[in-house]
Amino acid sequence: MDYSVSKNVSIVSYILAFTLIFTMVATSVMLKDPEVIFPEIAAMAIAMWVYREPGWIRQPSKIVFAPTVTAAIGFLTNQLPIDYLGKAILTLVLMMLFLRSIQSNLAASLATGLLPIVINADHWSFIISVFAFSFIIMLGVLVFKLNKGLEKKVKIQYKYMLVFLVIHFIWIGLCWLFGYPQLAVIPPIVVVVYESLQKSMYNEKMALKQVIVLTISATVGTLLYFAIDSWVLVLLLDMILMLLLVRISGMRIPAVYAYPLLPFVFPAHVIPMLPIASLVATVFFFGSVLAYKKFEMKQKAKEGNAGIM
Repeated sequence: MDYSVSKNVSIVSYILAFTLIFTMVATSVMLKDPEVIFPEIAAMAIAMWVYREPGWIRQPSKIVFAPTVTAAIGFLTNQLPIDYLGKAILTLVLMMLFLRSIQSNLAASLATGLLPIVINADHWSFIISVFAFSFIIMLGVLVFKLNKGLEKKVKIQYKYMLVFLVIHFIWIGLCWLFGYPQLAVIPPIVVVVYESLQKSMYNEKMALKQVIVLTISATVGTLLYFAIDSWVLVLLLDMILMLLLVRISGMRIPAVYAYPLLPFVFPAHVIPMLPIASLVATVFFFGSVLAYKKFEMKQKAKEGNAGIM
């Protein structure tokens, strides 16, 4: 919970965020169009309206611009006559180049770009949904001046973009090798991995908590999806349980709220594999991030010792 705001303000923020998430799912049900559902909107609403994450809200215009453009990148790449893994690799590279060009580190944009590949989006309603709901989130940031006092620009460590790509390419290679290409891209994990690389401090405890929390989130979302027919009821239980999970774990991970929505949009044959796939993927990704961070610390220590000598 964000203790920089009063308890009443925080409660209102949660209500508004959950209302937006429910509106998105309800719209999808009414239109009978699953491509209207964009799970990362749940993470964006929580991160920006509730947690007021500086890295997500310091440049309000990019709250709409970055996700919409990456969504278009993923959508158009999905139309190309290449295989699934080729689309995923190309989309990852294009998104990194785009974020570098606009000098943005909005990790949520990665999920918008990869989701069209995962769900095989073939209708423009996906991009329209991303634009509409991200626009509403941006309005909330502006109306309530949530970005007040934040620096508009901060130094971005672009080297982590390359590290991120290398780690993900290795994972994609492993998925191809073992015959599970559909598990090569799990948007919520991608977002958390990218953000973890940007952290100045990262340790075993953080990595373990991320593995546990995201795996539980995936498991709860999958079990409820198969146990209950009503999407609205499933969503209600998902949000309540995710709120409890975050409180108990003490981890502010917006992606926890997006994960339970994946069964609503993922291919039917992939959904049952989500819990175990999430466990394996999080162990690999956060283990890799931890290994890199330790390597980076050793290199800095060596440079420091060399400077003293």
